Amino acid sequence: MFEAKPKARRLGWAVVGCGWVARDYVIPALQGAGNARLVALCDANAEALLRIPADDVARYTSLGSVLADKDVEAVYIATPNHLHAAMTEACAAAGKHVLCEKPMAVTPRDGLRMVSACQRAGVHYATAFDQRHHAAHRKLRTLVKEGALGTVTQARIHYACWLPADWTKDNWRIDPEQAGGGAMIDLAPHGLDLLEVLLGDEWASLTAMTQRRVHDYAVDDGAVLMGQFKSGTLGLLQVAYNCPDAYPRRTLELIGTKARALAYKTMGQTPGGSLSLTDARTGEETLLFLSPEEDRSPFLNQVEAFSTCVLEGRPQPFAPERDVRLVGLLTQATQDGKAFPSCH
Repeated sequence: MFEAKPKARRLGWAVVGCGWVARDYVIPALQGAGNARLVALCDANAEALLRIPADDVARYTSLGSVLADKDVEAVYIATPNHLHAAMTEACAAAGKHVLCEKPMAVTPRDGLRMVSACQRAGVHYATAFDQRHHAAHRKLRTLVKEGALGTVTQARIHYACWLPADWTKDNWRIDPEQAGGGAMIDLAPHGLDLLEVLLGDEWASLTAMTQRRVHDYAVDDGAVLMGQFKSGTLGLLQVAYNCPDAYPRRTLELIGTKARALAYKTMGQTPGGSLSLTDARTGEETLLFLSPEEDRSPFLNQVEAFSTCVLEGRPQPFAPERDVRLVGLLTQATQDGKAFPSCH
């Protein structure tokens, strides 16, 4: 007699904070993942919850209700930055695994609180650096590791957008109390993480300059970060809320002695974009092909990778102490850097 195979175990997830990234990218990823299932949504705004298309999912307006739900095993935290630490501690105390949006915390001290809470409770923690899960970036990491670029001398990222004060009804990203800063704390963590992942290296130093050049709000609307990796490679990040969306504004470039790698329109929330190599000897540029099987949502790759580690009892590939170190680097660069006054 034919005996049906048991269904693969799927990790039960709750999403706490149902803003646009959660709504448009994370929730669809959880709904489409092979080893995860969406069981609960939570947001203080009950109307926002009702607008999310998700059948057979519990909807809560308080974190306490989420943590009391026995079907919830892991929590994706996508609330304003200043809430991350306390929410992570609460999740850990309830035995829930945590995937927290970047920046993990506003200060290194808060980051250490989060790591300690998860370690004490024996639950997994990871910061949601979705960029490292983009197919083009995965391929680029492999190329660097295999030596296809030779010695990488410089790495550059331009990651920017247009974000006016009235971008949303409650634009917490420009509130210094809720966000902890502006364009730099929101956008730079992606590049800080991604370059370390691609290069297999660590930032040794970082300096920053910020501006309040266009938008009339209390946080920076643009920043440049410059630093050096332990290997000697130089890194440059340009991030901004004051860059019109019609401009080319999402590029990643690695300069090597054998080849230059250029990723265009890969930084962001969606799959796609392009990845090319330019040969150092001939100048010939080759466009690298990504198969449809590879070129999936980076959020889908991310939630499946996290869920796999939990379900198989394996540690997450990047220790959370590393994420605290990146918060510390960014905090120190902010304190030591030059901030130019608003032009208004």
